[in-house]
Amino acid sequence: MLRSLYIASTGMSAQQLQVDTLAHNISNVNTTGYKRQRVEFQDLLYQVIRRPAVNFDINEPVGLTVGLGVKPATINTIFSQGNLQATDNPLDVAISGPAFFKIEVPGYDDYLYTRDGAFKIDSEGQLTTSDGYLLVGVDSLEEGAYNIAIEKDGRVTYMLPDGDEPQEAGQLELVKFINPAGLEKLGSNLYQATPNSGEAIDWDPEYDHTVSLESSCLEMSNVQIVEEMVGLITAQRAYEINSKVIQSSDEMLQTATNLRR
Repeated sequence: MLRSLYIASTGMSAQQLQVDTLAHNISNVNTTGYKRQRVEFQDLLYQVIRRPAVNFDINEPVGLTVGLGVKPATINTIFSQGNLQATDNPLDVAISGPAFFKIEVPGYDDYLYTRDGAFKIDSEGQLTTSDGYLLVGVDSLEEGAYNIAIEKDGRVTYMLPDGDEPQEAGQLELVKFINPAGLEKLGSNLYQATPNSGEAIDWDPEYDHTVSLESSCLEMSNVQIVEEMVGLITAQRAYEINSKVIQSSDEMLQTATNLRR
C-alpha cells in the first residue's frame, strides 16, 4: 500500500484539529477575558530506506529517508493583552498585565482563577463572578452602600448614606504565574493551577507595577477575526490538498490493479 495514503490522512486529521481550534477561537470572540489558542505541529518519524555510507572508500553526504506525516504537538494558549472596553459599570474591572483574579469555587480545595472582571453583588453584599463565585480579599458591603469603586491597586471602596468618608471593603487578591499557558482550563472563564503552571505568586501592587486594574472596563477577547479567517482558509486548503493526495494515490493503485487486464 502506498505510504502517501497514510501520510495524507495524518495531514487531514491535523488540519481538522486546526479548524476545530479556530472555530473555538471565533466562537469566543466576544467572551470576556478569553485567550486565543494556537495549534502547534511536529513532523512524524522518518523511515530510513538507506543510511548514508561512511567508510574509507566512500562518504555519501545524505541517505534515503521518507517522512511519515504530521502530528499535533500541543495547543498553546496565547495570553496577550486583550482590548479594554469601557462599560460605565463600576463593578466591571479589567486586568492590565499578566495576572488573574483569585476566586473561591465550591467543590475545589484550592482557589481558581479568572480574568473575567464582570463582577456582581449578591443578596448578602458580597462581590461575586457572574456564576456567583466569591472573590478573595473583599468583605461584604454594608446595607445601603453606593458609589462603589475599585481602585487600580484592587482596593474596593463605597459610600454610606449617613457617612461622609468612603468605607473600605478590602482589596482584590490577584496572582501571577511563571507559565500561565500551563494552567488547566475548566470552562466558564476559569483556570486551575497545575504543576506545569507553577504555584500562584501573589501580586503586590506596591512593588509590582506591571499589573494594574482598570475600573468600569472589561478586557475583551484577544482573538483577531482577520487572523482567524486567514488561518481558516489556510487550514481548509491544506485539508483539501491532502485529500487530493489521497485521490492521486488511489488512482495510482487503480492503475497498478489494472495491469493484469
